[in-house]
Amino acid sequence: MSDTHDHIWNARKALGFVRERGAEAIIHCGDFVAPFMLKELDQARIPVHGVFGNNDGDQYLLTKMSLTESSNINLHGLMGELELGDFRVGFTHYRAVADGLAASGRFDLVCFGHSHEAFLGKTGKTDLLNPGEVMGKDGFPGFYVVDTATREYEPISLL
Repeated sequence: MSDTHDHIWNARKALGFVRERGAEAIIHCGDFVAPFMLKELDQARIPVHGVFGNNDGDQYLLTKMSLTESSNINLHGLMGELELGDFRVGFTHYRAVADGLAASGRFDLVCFGHSHEAFLGKTGKTDLLNPGEVMGKDGFPGFYVVDTATREYEPISLL
């Protein structure tokens, strides 16, 4: 998921769906915005891996909260890497960084945000995914669920 931008109601809907589906992890591609959003995400009670976006102004406070007040939030800076079994994921907020990660060929999936527009494509053997926006400002609020075993991508609408 990406670009929650403090939209607590849509974030809660998304987390409810994530819990129902039994997801192993959440990847957040930036623009949490306020630290209270981390408290919401922490309530999913599964690992949340996130990166900073251009609207995450107080990165110090977000980092401090992730280290001291949450048990499931892992912030990775500008870009993150994660292995879910033998499925390798790279993630960032920015498309230009995502394109570089995908071109490296090191990942099965590279996720990014920022544009608020859902996108699913391919660079070589790497899937490239922008899950859209949870906030719902510029488009339909939603995110994607990824089955790492089958490489199936399911768009989820929060309407």
